Amino acid sequence: MILLQTLNISKSFSANPVLSNVNMVLQSRERVALVGVNGAGKSTLLKIITGQMLPDEGEIQKAKDTTLGYLAQDSGLDTERTIWEEMMTVFEHFKEREKELRRIERQIADPDIIADGIQHEKLLNTYSHLVDQFKLEGGYQYEATTRSILHGMRFFPEDYDTPINQLSGGQKTRLALARLLLMEPDVLILDEPTNYLDIETLGWLEKYLLNYPGALLVVSHDRFFLDSLVNIIYELERTHVTRYVGNYTDYLIQKGERVQQQIRQYEKQQAEISRIEEFVQRNIARASTTKRAQSRRKMLERMETLDKPVGDLKKAQFSFDIEKVSGNQVLTLKDVSIGYEDAPLARHLSFEITRGERVALLGPNGLGKSTLLKTIVKKMAPLSGTIFYGSNVMLGFYDQEQENLNPVKQVLHELWDEYPTMQEKDVRTILGNFLFSGDDVLKKIGELSGGERARVSLAKLMLQKANLLILDEPTNHLDLFSKEILEEALEDYPGTILFVSHDRYFLNKIATRVLEMTPNGVISYLGNYDYYIEKKEELKELQSPALAPAIQTEAQEAKVESAASGKEKFRQDKEAKRAERQRQRRIEELEGMIEQLEETIASLEEELCKPEVFQNHEQALALNEELEAKKAELETCLEEWTELQE
Repeated sequence: MILLQTLNISKSFSANPVLSNVNMVLQSRERVALVGVNGAGKSTLLKIITGQMLPDEGEIQKAKDTTLGYLAQDSGLDTERTIWEEMMTVFEHFKEREKELRRIERQIADPDIIADGIQHEKLLNTYSHLVDQFKLEGGYQYEATTRSILHGMRFFPEDYDTPINQLSGGQKTRLALARLLLMEPDVLILDEPTNYLDIETLGWLEKYLLNYPGALLVVSHDRFFLDSLVNIIYELERTHVTRYVGNYTDYLIQKGERVQQQIRQYEKQQAEISRIEEFVQRNIARASTTKRAQSRRKMLERMETLDKPVGDLKKAQFSFDIEKVSGNQVLTLKDVSIGYEDAPLARHLSFEITRGERVALLGPNGLGKSTLLKTIVKKMAPLSGTIFYGSNVMLGFYDQEQENLNPVKQVLHELWDEYPTMQEKDVRTILGNFLFSGDDVLKKIGELSGGERARVSLAKLMLQKANLLILDEPTNHLDLFSKEILEEALEDYPGTILFVSHDRYFLNKIATRVLEMTPNGVISYLGNYDYYIEKKEELKELQSPALAPAIQTEAQEAKVESAASGKEKFRQDKEAKRAERQRQRRIEELEGMIEQLEETIASLEEELCKPEVFQNHEQALALNEELEAKKAELETCLEEWTELQE
């Protein structure tokens, strides 16, 4: 069923076309991504679809009663209500329904109504119907669902009473996403939903959206997210959209094949045109062949010529080099504590990095990963412990906040002032490689977009020729194509890299080792992000409460293993599979318990509606206590089921 479609949507700003005859279709349960370079018009199209902006031409068609939910980039809630109060506003209809049920319950218990058998029977039937409908629509589940989604978004019971206006911008955005998920619109439209989400939350969101009952339209620069989730991709390029079936990797393959096919068809036609033109020129003046030449000329005039395939959009081109080679031991931390005197973030951080390694630093938001990087590059002092730098180590730091950029300087002078011996044409050439050409280099830093500032920071980093790059979220603000260029540059880089990133595709491609940061140390995993996740899943499953203590002990030992032998890996894989089977059995057991508890609760509620129970206060009280106990038991089962599903 078609839920939403755009028909010949066009939009221009100051006579510059942004969208031209855009046609898209979104059907039930489809997972659709809209991709394109920064500035291509993706957010503009989403605003037109959601009615926040009018198109110059075309229209949006929706199926009857279709609801849209939209989360814009970096949008968040801002209210004096607490987290829980705000989430409960989604379920006002259930609250009203509950009030109605309580009202009918009081009427049913009224002695005068009980005495009127017909009216009492009518009320009981009405109440039974309303209870069934309330249950069917999720009236008994919405609080548990709310807790589950808040938990997925990393908000815990101790946070529920926090006023929303006291939260950070990132927390408000996550909360806005949680509220939208609770609303369950038919079409969920998300513009960069992965901003401000740590890796664990991203994984939870992917699993949740895979099972989302409605359709999804998403704009994201997270390639791992797109590969895991979407099955249709619309590419917005040069004001037009092209549809591809599959995930992001499928799209890249199909696009490459499509461009090659267009080039072959164009070249074939051009060769045919040249051959015909040559025949006409050779034979038009000869009496014996004039008619044939004229016929060929008419054929040429009737031919529908293909446009020359447009080459790729201009992309940034850069590489990182080093001035000199460092020693083999590049960086060593011994029992380092970081943070602030009154608020330490992490302690007992000890690790070594050797020349040529690409080390990813992972851990939950708020643990101090960026603080650790700033401590290593000497922008902050450690609270305790020591940091050793190897011989000939030259540090280069990419700050996700771009604090090293001067907002009042022009782009040209941001680089030239630091390298005054360079000629202006050379500085302009470098900036041209980062897509700053002509008058773009005269823009002030403060006027640039996030992606443009990121490219300026990368240009400065390239000029440093450092042999140890410390990168804090280097792919933030970069579009999909710029990320690929950065990855290519880092893959060819001859130095050492320590970086923080939430981009799992980037992590997989660049990292050769993962350091997981905890409040009391780091754990090393020798491998990329996939290897790290595999080991984390094994540990998580082996530590399940359903498992024997002996297996838990083995899991603790496995945690510190970074490179197991073939025999040890076989044993770990075998036990991981056994743990998975036990987890699945526990899930099935919980689902049976949940179903039984829901039936018991429904039965108790029906029992409480009977006249003889209402008239017996002691029996009614006992049944009500049993009902509350069963509800609490159901809540516990639902929470455990949710945790096992993650």
